Formats: sequence, C-alpha cells, structure tokens
Amino acid sequence: MAPAALPTDRRKAVATALRQKRQVEELEQHVQWLIPNSDHVRSRLCRQLHPWVDRLFQENQMSKWAGKARADTYSAEEFAKASGRLRDYFWTEILGKLEKPTVEMRPRTRKNRETKKWAAYDVVLDVWPEVFAWGMLAVPKDLEPGEKRPVVVVQHGHSGLPDHLFSNVPGEGAYSAYQGTGADLADRGFIVFSPHNLYGGGDRFRYLNKKANLVKGTLFSVILAQHQQILNWLKTLSFVDAKRIGFYGLSYGGETAVRVPPILTDYSLSICSADFNDWTRKVATCHDRYSFMFHGEWEMSYFNMGSTFSYAEMVYLMIPRPFMAERGHHDTVSDDSWAAMEYSKIRWMYDQLDIGDRTEIEFHNGGHTMQKRGTFEFLHKHLNWPTPK
Repeated sequence: MAPAALPTDRRKAVATALRQKRQVEELEQHVQWLIPNSDHVRSRLCRQLHPWVDRLFQENQMSKWAGKARADTYSAEEFAKASGRLRDYFWTEILGKLEKPTVEMRPRTRKNRETKKWAAYDVVLDVWPEVFAWGMLAVPKDLEPGEKRPVVVVQHGHSGLPDHLFSNVPGEGAYSAYQGTGADLADRGFIVFSPHNLYGGGDRFRYLNKKANLVKGTLFSVILAQHQQILNWLKTLSFVDAKRIGFYGLSYGGETAVRVPPILTDYSLSICSADFNDWTRKVATCHDRYSFMFHGEWEMSYFNMGSTFSYAEMVYLMIPRPFMAERGHHDTVSDDSWAAMEYSKIRWMYDQLDIGDRTEIEFHNGGHTMQKRGTFEFLHKHLNWPTPK
C-alpha cells in the first residue's frame, strides 16, 4: 500500500542544500589537489622504464648543486627500446586498441584540383568492413622517374575537412586557421596528404566516442587504425620515401600529433600546432578559463590519463624522432606558461639523451593558426628536403 503521506524531516536547523554544496566543494577541492600532484604520479610511471631513467629523475630532484659544465647523457635508442611497453600501455589502456585493418585497402582515387606545380587527388581506403579512411593527396609535377620524396601529413582540426589545408585564398573561411599550409608545402616540392579525422558533425562524434568507451575504446581507437592504413598505402607509392613521412596537425589535429605519431612509429616526426598543453590541467582545473570544464568538449576525459600521460609523457614515446610545438601567444586553447612548462620536460628529456637538436618550440604573436615559419624550417631540416631559393 502507498504511504498516507510523504516522510517529513523533523530535524531542527538542518540545511540539506548547504550540506550538499559543502560535499561537492570538498570533492572538487580534492580533484584540484590531484592536478599538481599528478605530475609526480606520471613521473613514477616513466621511471619504471629503465634503471638509468629512474636515476635521471632522482638526480634532477637532488638538493645539492650540480657543478658540471655538461652532464652525462644516455642512449636515445635504449630509451626508445625500453619505452615500447609504455607505448603499448598508452595504446591499449588509455586510447583503446582495436584490431588491425582487416580488409584490403582497395584504393580509389579521383582528381580534385590542379595547379602549375602539383595535382591533388581524393583518396579512399578501406579499413574494416563499412569503415574507411579518406583524404587528399597532392603530388608535385616535377618528380623525376624513380625519385622518392618526403611526405607531410597535414591534419585538420575540429569540424575541418582535407581540402581546408589547401585553401590558399586569404579571406576564405578555412584560410585564417590553416593558412594554405598543404598547398604551400606542395609548392615547396613535398608530397602532401591531408587525411580526414572523425571529429566533426556537431556532437555526433562525441556520442560515437561515448559508445566506444563501453568497449574500452575512444575516438582515437578508430583514428589510429585509419592512419595505419593511410601509412600502409603511402608506403606502396613508388615516389614516396617511406622513412620520411612527417606529421603536422592544428588544434584537434595537434591533439592527434601527440597521440597518433607516438604510437605509429612510421611517422618520422611530429608537429603539434595550436594545441600543445598541460593536459591534466586543461581537462580538470576549475581555476582557469582555458579548461574544458568551462567549454563543451565533454569527450576529452580519458580514464586514468591524468595519472599516466600528459603531453610530455606522450612525446617521450616519439624519442628518438623529432618533435616540435607551435604556440601562439593569443591562442586561448592554452596559456603560454602552461605550454612552456610542459615543453620544458620534453626538452630536458631530449637533452639527457643527447638529441636536443631534434626538438623545438616556437612562440609567435598570433592566435589559433599555423604560422609556417619555424615549422617549415623544421620539416625541411628533419625530412631532408632543400628549402626553396
């Protein structure tokens, strides 16, 4: 039988709403304390790679002054070999690892556009049944018979499309962010591939990410398989040098730059533009306007990532390959101090392995955009392609 009346709270001087508020604030304060402490938790994971890596971190925290003009360095190749299991952990436990592409690529192409210097083609590749990868390939016209050239994979950001990287008309919608980067690189003689990633369509991709979480996956579980198939295909092209395939991504493409190339080692370098961050703070802080807590990107939380990987730890998986960050002073995706502090860990690690010349950060007095200055120099240098005169 239904009760005659609802229960009545007969306690005196009880403010349940205020009590609930205090409980929520206590939970929030605990999480905010975990953010700065997470840096120490993540370092413990890296220190498990090798005894000398543990020793490196210990020496860096010693209280005594170091009097050496130059400290001893360690082997980048040994570090890379030891980091293999950390790479597997990142892929399997954080991003989610799905089965490798299971069908033939069955590449389909059609011409999209043409200039005096290059021709561009739409490309579609099968990955799994009913799942495909697609993008735009620009091929320079001055290729010599038998010549193999470096490739730059240029990645769009949120709600972008492959041809946005080739929009080189100032004033067009996509130009302000991408600055015609794909077209300019093709003009310089690079082979350029601009793939499509899934982060578009309003919140539709976020719901797909949520569904993937139920089977220990994320959006990047699919993106990784698509990029693996793209790399597989690029390596079959007679004019591609498979050992010189670089990655340059903006915004969500910059997020891709620290998630996909660290795992897929066929990428020989990576550039993160308009995204480089202190990831744990970016996701969870309630004290800065740059945080996702004040915006609508609710898919950005990855289970236990704060205790395992921020941008520095992800880039450690690039070693010994080159890495660069491109940061605009007026880009509200982050704060200069966040980016500088996080990058300092990367530079420190590269220096300990005597490969400090393989990493850079460029600050510019702009916003959420590709600048094409230091990054182009970086691509020419590390992909060993001559700069135009």
